[in-house]
Amino acid sequence: KKSEGQGNLSLALSEKSNMSINIMKRPGRNEACWCGSGRKYKQCHEALDDKILMYQRQGHIVPDHEMIKNPEQIQGIRDSAKINCAVLDAVAEKICVGMPTGDIDRIVAETTRAMGGIPAPLNYEGYPKSVCTSINDQVCHGIPSAEDILKDGDIVNVDCSTIYKGYFSDSSRMFCLGNVSEEDQKLVRVAKECMELGIKEAKPWGFLGDIAQVINDHAIENGYSVVREIGGHGVGIEFHEEPWVSYVTKRGTEMLLVPGMVFTIEPMINAGRHDIYVDDENDWTVYTEDGKKSAQWEVTIAITEDGNEVISW
Repeated sequence: KKSEGQGNLSLALSEKSNMSINIMKRPGRNEACWCGSGRKYKQCHEALDDKILMYQRQGHIVPDHEMIKNPEQIQGIRDSAKINCAVLDAVAEKICVGMPTGDIDRIVAETTRAMGGIPAPLNYEGYPKSVCTSINDQVCHGIPSAEDILKDGDIVNVDCSTIYKGYFSDSSRMFCLGNVSEEDQKLVRVAKECMELGIKEAKPWGFLGDIAQVINDHAIENGYSVVREIGGHGVGIEFHEEPWVSYVTKRGTEMLLVPGMVFTIEPMINAGRHDIYVDDENDWTVYTEDGKKSAQWEVTIAITEDGNEVISW
């Protein structure tokens, strides 16, 4: 296990990342807009910045300009997501009982590169593989290998991330292998419902806490818990960007949601307690403390003028 301070450090970093952030210096009304569109600021993002500033003056946490993607960037993320989703489809066609998780890594690597992409996890901060495969009580960051053989009754999360022409996308799916117990099928189903409820709450001029509240409530109502130390994140220009996305905060709190923000919704739902630990041998794989199973689905979404767009699933 990691040291006892590991979880506290993660929480401290997440809290720091969501502190109120001042909006970038605004250009003159007749100057080029900060978004790179080439349009005059007054014709582009001035009205949006005015509205964000109003919320900030009310004491809310607001995004800075770097968190707001322009249409060209969002299209780049969409193009990356097409590959990301196709790779997960390729895994879905072949994943089966008796397969080593190393074969999943091979499928992801080969399919991604055949479509012109790059597997984002490979060598990211030293991560050794092209995908994460997390089985049963592995919460996330399971490392594929030839020795880990998928068994009848397993539930497994396959977390795939893609770089294409400099843009990043990120999503994951759960797979139930063979004769999965009704109890475990329910966990997988409820985890997906949590994600879907979170998507419905992702609206412009709402808050990240709106997403968290509905996810946490649904998990608790079904007798489950939500992992606290690990959450979602901004994505698109980098693999992991601001904001950090918690799933255990309250409605009306956390960062303001603004059109152009792109981030993941990926709650990790545990059958038992929320406590977790990190494998001290590989320094990556996260497990449930009590050994009970965990499930997770992940999407990348963009906040739009009237709701959201699911970019990668």
